[in-house]
Amino acid sequence: MEAMGAQIILIPKEAKAVPGNSFRPPADLSDPLKRKEISPTAIKMFGCITDHWALTEAQSLALLGGVAPPTYHFWRTAPEGRELNQDTLTRVSLVIGIYKALHGYFSDSLADGWIRYVNRAPMFSGRTPVDLIQEGIPGLLQMRRMLDGWRAGY
Repeated sequence: MEAMGAQIILIPKEAKAVPGNSFRPPADLSDPLKRKEISPTAIKMFGCITDHWALTEAQSLALLGGVAPPTYHFWRTAPEGRELNQDTLTRVSLVIGIYKALHGYFSDSLADGWIRYVNRAPMFSGRTPVDLIQEGIPGLLQMRRMLDGWRAGY
């Protein structure tokens, strides 16, 4: 199955964890209680990542899909009790995955800088990776797939 270019993987209920690696199904982002539970952590992680990447406020807001600056500041200063919507949590999840993949592939300093370096690869066409991921969920998914492919050796 594919939705908006993303692959949806169906895992049977009888699937077992790999020894040494726990198996947790993804969070159900359609559930308001689950969103309220994970939103404060997601907000904090997103803020830490954008700080590590040295993104501007405008770049951070674009990654969140155009959240208003006062809302973003409110989230960052008081994340507890916030409930992000499904779209915003999906974006934050993709940013976290991109961050994790970069740090699994590069050293910490290179991983945090790479996102801002001009890249001549065809997918970037002389732009930075930040430029690509600011294009929304399709750009975030494209970046995540590329990095997952690198980590898998493709």
